Amino acid sequence: MPKDMETNSSIYKRRESNARSYCRSFTASFDTARGSELFTEDGTRYIDFLAGCSSLNYGHNDPDMKDALVEHILKDGITHGLDFHTEAKEAFLHSFNDLILTPRGMDHKVMFTGPTGANAVEAAMKIARKVTGRTNVISFTNGFHGVTMGALAATGNGYHRGGAGMDKAGVTRMPFEAYADGVDSAALLEKMLSDPSGGIDAPAAIMLETVQGEGGLNAASAEFVKKLETIAHDHGALLIIDDIQAGCGRTGTFFSFEEMGVKPDIVTMAKSLSGFGLPMALVLVRPEHDVFGPAEHNGTFRGNTHAFVTARVAIEKFWADDAFKTELARKSELVTSALQEVASHIPGAYLKGRGLMQGVDVRCGDLAGDICARAYELGLVVETSGPNDEVVKILAPLTTSEQLFCEGFAILSTAAREVAAKTKIAAQ
Repeated sequence: MPKDMETNSSIYKRRESNARSYCRSFTASFDTARGSELFTEDGTRYIDFLAGCSSLNYGHNDPDMKDALVEHILKDGITHGLDFHTEAKEAFLHSFNDLILTPRGMDHKVMFTGPTGANAVEAAMKIARKVTGRTNVISFTNGFHGVTMGALAATGNGYHRGGAGMDKAGVTRMPFEAYADGVDSAALLEKMLSDPSGGIDAPAAIMLETVQGEGGLNAASAEFVKKLETIAHDHGALLIIDDIQAGCGRTGTFFSFEEMGVKPDIVTMAKSLSGFGLPMALVLVRPEHDVFGPAEHNGTFRGNTHAFVTARVAIEKFWADDAFKTELARKSELVTSALQEVASHIPGAYLKGRGLMQGVDVRCGDLAGDICARAYELGLVVETSGPNDEVVKILAPLTTSEQLFCEGFAILSTAAREVAAKTKIAAQ
């Protein structure tokens, strides 16, 4: 860096929009990354339990994905191809079909949207509305589906909704499972849809995350999701599962719902789909609902060729057999045990989530923020979630070694203990 170049922080404060967020908490200037570790230019090391907000499930710079991408670039492989046929897209589709869809009995068509999860959600909602001729979509409290206008209408978070600057329509919000004590949310939805005076317009779709990532790691039971599927189909609606954060192995299986006995009409995917942190999103849609005409829903970047290359490698490397799934089950138990230790330092704290998408609800946003801030000082990058940021949320790469998990959780436990002592809430 030239001596006269502005310091790390000043150029960001002077030129980058106030919409920046993560860098306010994690102020280092990161230079390189490998696996589950981040490094600054001077070599300072951080353990990464954020993983690009679950966009790096296979870690930073996986060597096999990197080699395939470099080879593709060096041979002048297609960089941008609109939705042309390309060797990279064909290879990805074959692997995705043979190793992901077919073994799971899924006949879905693959629609490539713009590169973000919100793009996929927008397309999914439009498909459901076109299929049914209806406009209303049922979504749930604490759900997060993106911040473009259609997706934002389905998002529960008031802070993000407040940024819209206009009315957000077309969505009816219902309580998620266990949102209100003593309320059977699925039964309530069924009652209101069946009652001609229930006040809910006939829905085009029911849309949910099986684990609410930004909403605080609220995990739906298989029974709840199966009831929603039945309700949707009984009332002529489609079931949309937003697997953008919970998919690609985050909950222990490739899809978060695949052991729940449901078959969604539409699935949205993004984040770790590319395997390498490259922008890529898609919508899986049952063939009978594949109703868009050519370019009816389009976008200049509907298919990232470089992401096709790395996504194929990710699928073939991690999902060709059950070995990775077995490894994730073992690591999930490790995460649960480690988080129980963290929770033991905070009276009333409890665990939430499932698989490698777990966290500790400490019941106070300031407290959770202080724990994450102290952990960062000690060399661990970890964030909060929930309506009041009260959940310390673990999104470590799925490939994190058990040794590195232990080191990271030791830091987090120390941070929780120190913050609890400092705030005089230490367990009796």
